[in-house]
Amino acid sequence: MRPVRVAVQGALGKMGREVISAVCREDGMQVVGAVELQTKEDSLPLPDGDGNVPLSSDLEHIITICKPDVLVDFTVAQATMPAVRIAAAEGVNLVIGTTGLTEAEVNEIGRLSQTHRVGAVVAPNFALGAVLMMHLARIAARYLDYAEIIELHHHLKVDAPSGTALSTARAMVAAKGKPFLSAEQKRTYASRGEQVDGVAIHSVRLPGLLAHQEVILGGPGQTLSIRHDTISRECFMPGVILAVKKVVGHKGLIYGLDTLLGLEDKD
Repeated sequence: MRPVRVAVQGALGKMGREVISAVCREDGMQVVGAVELQTKEDSLPLPDGDGNVPLSSDLEHIITICKPDVLVDFTVAQATMPAVRIAAAEGVNLVIGTTGLTEAEVNEIGRLSQTHRVGAVVAPNFALGAVLMMHLARIAARYLDYAEIIELHHHLKVDAPSGTALSTARAMVAAKGKPFLSAEQKRTYASRGEQVDGVAIHSVRLPGLLAHQEVILGGPGQTLSIRHDTISRECFMPGVILAVKKVVGHKGLIYGLDTLLGLEDKD
């Protein structure tokens, strides 16, 4: 069977390099091309020593000469959306881990994947433990009326609150079927974080952190904490590999890894 041909946008970034290494280690997959916004090189050595692949700032060029089945993108929304439009029109499936995408942008990805009959997986977090954290938070949301989220990331993260925190809060509210009760009834405090239907989200940005999130739910006389800690970026790779495997046999948008893990109907 022919291996799944993968191109990586943001190939020289920390996540891009991690993705390339993971795909190179995976049987049945092959890195065939790389895209980086600013590069003076025209090829990229593969970390497994198995030669070089074309490298360019021109995605259309990479798609034309490399003919990838899947484009993996962990960049920023300003780079992701133009790439999505190009890749979908060329029949390339999409795996997107970019954070900070708006609801309108995710909806556009869904429309493009339907129009061009390609698969697209968009996930706010590819760490399997983080997906389980969100799943457990949805379950707990049904039973406790107060909730807050503390998310902690490295100081170079460009968005706040994180996409994972926003997705967690929205999923909890959807599972509950109504807004959470807010601790402040009479006035709003600027220090109380961004509010999502009663869920306050607090963002911490510091050197030394990678990616961490704690969901704290409360009720009379009790609290429940659900926490996930990302120790290294390799924790995202099983989720990325799973998405690459699944997206080639799918048409349309899959949002979140919970569907791929079979968790969406188990709340």
